[in-house]
Amino acid sequence: MMVDTAPHLNSLAGVVILAGGASKRMGTPKAELTLSTGERLLDYHVRHALELTAADSNAADFNILIMIADNERGFTVDLDLTVSNIQSPIMHITDYTPMKDDKQSDNGGALVAIESALQTLAKLTDTTPNQKSGSSWLLVISCDSLIPATDLWQKLQPVISQAADKKVICLTDDSHLYPLLGLYQLSVEPDLKAYVDSGQRRVMPFIKPLTQALLLTENWQHLTNFNTPEDFQRACAALSDL
Repeated sequence: MMVDTAPHLNSLAGVVILAGGASKRMGTPKAELTLSTGERLLDYHVRHALELTAADSNAADFNILIMIADNERGFTVDLDLTVSNIQSPIMHITDYTPMKDDKQSDNGGALVAIESALQTLAKLTDTTPNQKSGSSWLLVISCDSLIPATDLWQKLQPVISQAADKKVICLTDDSHLYPLLGLYQLSVEPDLKAYVDSGQRRVMPFIKPLTQALLLTENWQHLTNFNTPEDFQRACAALSDL
């Protein structure tokens, strides 16, 4: 069901879908997992990200860029989603390459993907005349979740005006944060770049001092953080029960 996201979309610059994880325990890339409807998980997230723009009657006046950070795995998006959309460009982005890169893994982690998305939006703001003025947040969604972009945005965006001293707004439960389901202020980019350039990859040490957390909605508990086929089956079952 479409949610009312339009009144506050002027602060949203873009969406990045994190799809580059190794997914070793899952046995297959999470972006390529198939829901009971037959829809691939990556297409599911792209479709809901597109619905953010569809909810705004003034969408033709600006762009909400949808970025796919797949660590150069070459995941495609359903052609029907791309050709039916004109307001929100969809593009693949390459992970940021830190100045200090030890090359120990073929997956640099979530932070280098988020850094790339932030840099992409900064360039877009500088070069695109109709990019929304005042667009200052990036919505981050990981492919280990079935929470739709529309619902996540509706949950997080009311906090923007209340968290003036925070640069990250994300979900939390009783035990830990969900930093890959959240909003990142574009102004965090220089600090994030310096962090990953120093060789750091751990998400929590970077975001904890910057974060305003919101309690995970109860019926979302089983929709996220799936790492095995059994976890994914439970998430699909929870989605069908909503």
